[in-house]
Amino acid sequence: MNIKEASEKTGVSSAAIRYYEKELLIPAIDRTEVGNRDIDDRIIRRIQFVTQMRSAGMSIENLRHYIELFDSPEDTGEAEFALLKSQLGVMKEKRADLQTAIDLLDYKLNHFHDHQEKIEAELYQLDVEHQAKIDSTTDEDE
Repeated sequence: MNIKEASEKTGVSSAAIRYYEKELLIPAIDRTEVGNRDIDDRIIRRIQFVTQMRSAGMSIENLRHYIELFDSPEDTGEAEFALLKSQLGVMKEKRADLQTAIDLLDYKLNHFHDHQEKIEAELYQLDVEHQAKIDSTTDEDE
């Protein structure tokens, strides 16, 4: 299949597929006699894998390293496992940070009206004090 068909099948733009190939995230794509990319199921599976790992927050550098390990003829299972485990740790940390932000926003929304009324009253009082200060300065100048 050509790159447009692969894009439609995977939901990944043609530009992203070209980028994945350039960055060695997918194997070099075979070409037809006229030079068009000829994408097979092996490449489709790789595109899907890369997309999933990128969605999981894996950096291009770590993803490239993982793929190098995966494609190695040597037994790299432990290194692959360690890299995936490390990525899971990164994701859990991001999830914790996101949960903290969600909790804060949830609190602010649940207390929005109480907080807003208090702030408005404080701001009004500051305006009154400021105006009184201006009035007293004006009286002194006269």
